[in-house]
Amino acid sequence: MTPSISPDGRWLAWIAPHEGVLNLWVRPVDAGDDARPVTADRDRGILEYVWAPDGDHLLYPQDQGGDENSHLYAVSVRSGDVRDLTPVDGVKAVLIARDLQITDRVLVGLNKTNPQLHDVYDLNVATGELVKVLDNPGLLGFVADSQLDVRAAVRSNEDGGRTIMVREADGEWRPVLTVDPIDALSTMALGFDRDGRRLLVKTSADVNATRLIWIDVDSGKHEVVVEDPIYDVASVHTDAATKLPVMVSVQRERLHTHALVDEIKHDLDTLAAVDDGDLHIVSTDRANTTWVVSYVHADGPTASYVYDRATSRARFLFHDRPGLATRLKEVKPFSFTARDGLEIHGYLTFPAGPSEKLPTVLLVHGGPSWRDTWRLNPEAQWLANRGYLCIQVNFRGSTGYGKAFSAAGNREWGGKMHNDLLDAITFAVKAGYADPDRIGIYGASYGGYAALAGAAFTPNVFRCAISLCGPSNLETLLRSIPAYWTLMIAEMYKAVGNPDTESELLRKRSPHLHAGNITIPMLIAQGANDPRVPKAESDQIVAALRDNGVPSEYLLFDDEGHGLVKPENRLKFYAWAERFLAEHLDGRHEPETA
Repeated sequence: MTPSISPDGRWLAWIAPHEGVLNLWVRPVDAGDDARPVTADRDRGILEYVWAPDGDHLLYPQDQGGDENSHLYAVSVRSGDVRDLTPVDGVKAVLIARDLQITDRVLVGLNKTNPQLHDVYDLNVATGELVKVLDNPGLLGFVADSQLDVRAAVRSNEDGGRTIMVREADGEWRPVLTVDPIDALSTMALGFDRDGRRLLVKTSADVNATRLIWIDVDSGKHEVVVEDPIYDVASVHTDAATKLPVMVSVQRERLHTHALVDEIKHDLDTLAAVDDGDLHIVSTDRANTTWVVSYVHADGPTASYVYDRATSRARFLFHDRPGLATRLKEVKPFSFTARDGLEIHGYLTFPAGPSEKLPTVLLVHGGPSWRDTWRLNPEAQWLANRGYLCIQVNFRGSTGYGKAFSAAGNREWGGKMHNDLLDAITFAVKAGYADPDRIGIYGASYGGYAALAGAAFTPNVFRCAISLCGPSNLETLLRSIPAYWTLMIAEMYKAVGNPDTESELLRKRSPHLHAGNITIPMLIAQGANDPRVPKAESDQIVAALRDNGVPSEYLLFDDEGHGLVKPENRLKFYAWAERFLAEHLDGRHEPETA
């Protein structure tokens, strides 16, 4: 994984395998031969981390068996000592805020008083002392100012809209921006300026694509910082000292990063000449003098550099997967017009050899409020290596293309969202790329649902389907959400449907209730501890398939949650998946080893 620099500019940290499991590694910035692991996880591995503001510790979340009740851990980069900073069973800890100028503490959220609400605690990283500073009145997405005082939050409204609230000196909360349900997904508070007088917000209110604005917290006046007419603002980088945004990124077919101040423009122009990949500013030190940057490629490993702003020099660090440098296939953006006239975008990854009438796998992303991007997708490359054309589609309901495109997916699970997938197949068949008699569908989470829906609603299109943690019954899914998602239930109902008032729609779109239509072979995988898509979602569709005599395989992992994390489980799943695809689509596979 791409490295990041410590706030004091002395250390680099990254995630890489240690004895076959992902762990945290560190090295001094200027000592390339002194890399060492500082954690020794032998189970699920470490998937994400941030630097503590003191520069001496790394903070990372970790749960038990995929239950998503993550504790927050700290590891010393010098000694390797690991401490559980939130040692409360059955409670989910979330990192709310940190400030590189305040080196001894961070803010965390714990839902130990009410499983639905995260109260805010001040955490001293060095001592582990936790002090509650705010009882949650029913809000989500807290934002702190430059003094680490909680000053803003988001309220999810009954109609599915959102309100950004600011907190007065007396502790009272006051609304400063209320948006309709169509703008809820895009609206979030990012941070305050150094004086706490303006709040930086991303929102699509009054426009189609998400833009960046300042809101004056006293007057409520808005000032547009940057906007794109078509694509959403994807990410924002603010200066650690001034708290002002200095660059933003917009994800089009490729990532485009724009400077908001002249001195940053010089840096971006310099860095653009270093590598032709998509440039990501991964992290900066406290003084904003040293950056870690990465160049992302869809057909090669990510290249990471340390960039010295004073000398305008970029020093190469490493590629994240150097062994893949010559083995990956080109990824081509494509677009087509859906049957109702909506423009849809996606990516094609071709196997080696001729590109005509290929066995094809439709790889459906999760979310569905997400999108595929031009970057290395290991699954797409794995499929291409095994001889398949891989199609990735940013169907309606995906993010990044403006609120109208996202909202076009509301209540269209298994409806128009599914039609977009079918239209992508039609495009690939008409172009001569895909063999219409050898098409499979595969995905996880929403993508798993899409695979089940493909098998249940259009079995004539697909030869086989693979679903990983895919919901099969939308009614039972919506009645079993994790407690800490309760505040967002109106937004979920807006997107999928309300089980209390729209049960007919949900039943119509639930593959389990149409399992009698499924005739194609299926591989279904599930984590037993999944809090988002409970095990029952896969159990019930598998039971129905077996009752109907449909060829089906079921992989149940007792030590996984929503998705597969443990290396041995991932290897087992992919071995089964590629053998399954080879049997039904005529691609290649490696025999599973003991």
